[in-house]
Amino acid sequence: MKKLLFTLVTVTALGAAGPALGADLGARPYGKAPAYAAPLYNWTGFYFGGHLGGAFSGSDNFNGQVLSDYSARLLGGVQAGADWQFAPNFVVGLEGQYSWLGNGGLNAAFPGGLVYNSDQRGLGSITGRVGYTWGPGLLYVKGGYAYSDNRDTLTFGGVPVAFTLVGNHRHGYTVGAGVEYMFAQNWSAKAEYQYYDFGSARFTAPAALVPFGSFRHDEHTVKLGVNYRFNFAGPAGARY
Repeated sequence: MKKLLFTLVTVTALGAAGPALGADLGARPYGKAPAYAAPLYNWTGFYFGGHLGGAFSGSDNFNGQVLSDYSARLLGGVQAGADWQFAPNFVVGLEGQYSWLGNGGLNAAFPGGLVYNSDQRGLGSITGRVGYTWGPGLLYVKGGYAYSDNRDTLTFGGVPVAFTLVGNHRHGYTVGAGVEYMFAQNWSAKAEYQYYDFGSARFTAPAALVPFGSFRHDEHTVKLGVNYRFNFAGPAGARY
């Protein structure tokens, strides 16, 4: 009987002390939910893409004698390059570009029956560019070497005639500016203005064309393009 009474007293005492012991242990801790981070955009890496647009010739003339030309032409082409983002809102890069021209050419009919034709088939460039980025957007300027893919001919009565040009208006410089926007992971779209200057050229032969002096050749272009980008630091996306 004494053992049974001792057991009942012990169980009752432990039952009464249980809530107090639980309170001393404190509430169960809960983990804090991770904070959401805004998407991060990365411009560092290689890219390639294509573009469409128009080309508009400048004032091409031989000392006031206006050349007949295709002053507005369609163009389409490809580009490839690499960018590096630093500091952290600045981007520098290098780009190669080629544009095929539609209905390209300059023509001049001289007194005496000589006809000059420059069939311009494309425009190429290798440029550096510097830009400022705010997340998915990039404003940039560019400049560098320019190449005109043209074939010059001189004819008399439809028969080719030998000639010599000083300053063959194939090599020059280009400058431009544009805006690019990263609209999806690894994809960006751009709008760009680019000016090409191929300097002056003049005939040194045949002698009949020497007095006409020199002519200038330049182009204004507007392009819309799309790039696929291979990012060095991983694709743009949310971090948690």
